[in-house]
Amino acid sequence: MMKLSPKSATLLVLALLIAITPFFFPSGYYYRVGALIFVNGIAVTGIVILTGYAGQISLGHAGFAGIGAYACALAPVHLGLHPALAALLGAVISALLAYLVGRPILRLKGYYLGVASLGFGILVSMVLANERWLTKGPDGIEVPDLGLRALLKQAGLDLSNAEFWYAFSGLCLLIGAWLALNLYNSPTGRALRALHGSEIAARTVGVDVTRLKLQAFVISAVYASVSGSLLALQNKFITPDVAGYMHSIEMVTMAVLGGAGSVLGAIFGAGILTLLPQVLTVFAEYEQLLLGLVMMLVMIFMRDGLLPSLMRRVRGRDE
Repeated sequence: MMKLSPKSATLLVLALLIAITPFFFPSGYYYRVGALIFVNGIAVTGIVILTGYAGQISLGHAGFAGIGAYACALAPVHLGLHPALAALLGAVISALLAYLVGRPILRLKGYYLGVASLGFGILVSMVLANERWLTKGPDGIEVPDLGLRALLKQAGLDLSNAEFWYAFSGLCLLIGAWLALNLYNSPTGRALRALHGSEIAARTVGVDVTRLKLQAFVISAVYASVSGSLLALQNKFITPDVAGYMHSIEMVTMAVLGGAGSVLGAIFGAGILTLLPQVLTVFAEYEQLLLGLVMMLVMIFMRDGLLPSLMRRVRGRDE
């Protein structure tokens, strides 16, 4: 019997979950929830590359999500770009900003790096909220339609709006996961993991630590930007909250909850934290308390994250 590689197994599990889950949806609303999980999954896949692979912390990645989202809103109006090209422009701008911002702040370590990245995210959020002449401020701004659903309809595939975004976001997540898993086993990925283990040891064997940190930061910023663009295009409306501090914390929390060292684990964490507020609506007054309790229990008893810890227990190797 042919044994699948970890990369192939991860992609197969993810593809099967995306394909099979809709058969259990009680209503069309859950396509919307599923699409939101996939969008968050793309963002946390970038966090896996930065934190799980390279061992760096960022508390301001929602700023890049905001850049991607507002690129889709502003570029079609002011530059005449198609929304898909606007999303690409947002990713390029995010990559350039990550390069410029990352060069100085990645010299910092530990919580100093976290605070510096947090400052960047807050700055982006403030610009989006205060520059009303361009962004319309806290009231938000409309986002043009992507147009792909209409093209599919002309080709004979008539999907509802929720079904289309479920399928499209799921496809984007698969591509993002495939790229991240390929990076993991590449020479660059092995160097990033060496950097995560020990910067001193990595330097000793000839790893360019500064360059690798910056690469990981830029790649993760592009993932965040794409997730912001997808969220904006899906909702057809966006507010500065997409770049807010709490969104950055949510990204990191999702990755850590599911397992920041595992692509599938981080996506699992995104699914859990996206679904929990839907499930806990009956405990509306205690929702934040219950979410905090879940995080505490996971950090105490499952330090590697939910999915890696559960997999070890299933295999009988729990330490």
